Amino acid sequence: MIPLVHNEMLKMIRKRRFTAIAWIIAALTLLFSYAEKKELDTLYERLGSDDWRTALQTKIVDAQNRLNSPSLPAKTKKNLRILIHQQQYYLERDINPHALGAPGFMRLLLDDSIHLFIPLLVVVVASDLVASEAGSGTLKLLLTRPVKRWKVLAGIYIALLLSVSFILLLMGVLSCLLSGFFFGFGGWQNPVLTGFRPAGEDLDVSNVHLLPLWRYLLFQFGFAWFAGTAVGSMTLMFSVLFKSTPLVIGIMVAFLTSGATLSNMVSSWPSAKYLFMINLQLANYLNGRMPPVEGMTLSFSLAVLALWAAAALAVSFMIFTKKDIY
Repeated sequence: MIPLVHNEMLKMIRKRRFTAIAWIIAALTLLFSYAEKKELDTLYERLGSDDWRTALQTKIVDAQNRLNSPSLPAKTKKNLRILIHQQQYYLERDINPHALGAPGFMRLLLDDSIHLFIPLLVVVVASDLVASEAGSGTLKLLLTRPVKRWKVLAGIYIALLLSVSFILLLMGVLSCLLSGFFFGFGGWQNPVLTGFRPAGEDLDVSNVHLLPLWRYLLFQFGFAWFAGTAVGSMTLMFSVLFKSTPLVIGIMVAFLTSGATLSNMVSSWPSAKYLFMINLQLANYLNGRMPPVEGMTLSFSLAVLALWAAAALAVSFMIFTKKDIY
């Protein structure tokens, strides 16, 4: 098994996918860091002060003013009310929720990346694990060796899991190093409140507790790895089913982008909570945002993603081992 995994990792490295992913992460980190820095500078310049309490009070007032807009959708109003409650909770306890520094920026980046950006990077790596080799004929050569088919696919899947881990490692290291030039490298012990739970238009704070930022980041990376693994399993299934890498990428991009769109539209469609792409927003359960469908919980989303991943793997192994599709 180890030689199989080693062989798959070598092939991925030779395709320079990880190099391209590193450049993408670096470019976007620099772009977002600069944008965040400019936004803070503009806000402090407008307020005439760099006191975070004044800035947070201003954001609360701005959000309250937005609530008066008659054209604002009901779900957006709910999210705004919950956000206002969270910000007031931080203000009352004298905790800066937007304290930056490299780890603070990593927290913001991961919050916005778990449900779309990171899964897209996984798709880039996983889309041709089987499809490209089947199309080029190299898989036929591999299958002529005295190795059982299920072991070949198991080796490919282990290589996929290692790739997901490496993508997250790249994201953590690059985002920390590059954003540190804008915001500094301190703040790993900054307090973060988690455990907020939306309750209708109110906010349940009975389970709120304090975490140091480094532990909060570990939870974020864990959720990102779980979501990436689920997406990778789905991508592997389509890579087994089809010989065309562009087709596999197109299918997965369609699923992921439709999930990002549907998340803002399915509040009145309870059955949508069983779709895997709706459950990728795991960061919502850490930062207390509204889930796409009311009543969704962390354990529910993890279970749905695990079931989709298990079903995708079952289909992949069944087809790969039983059907001569190459």
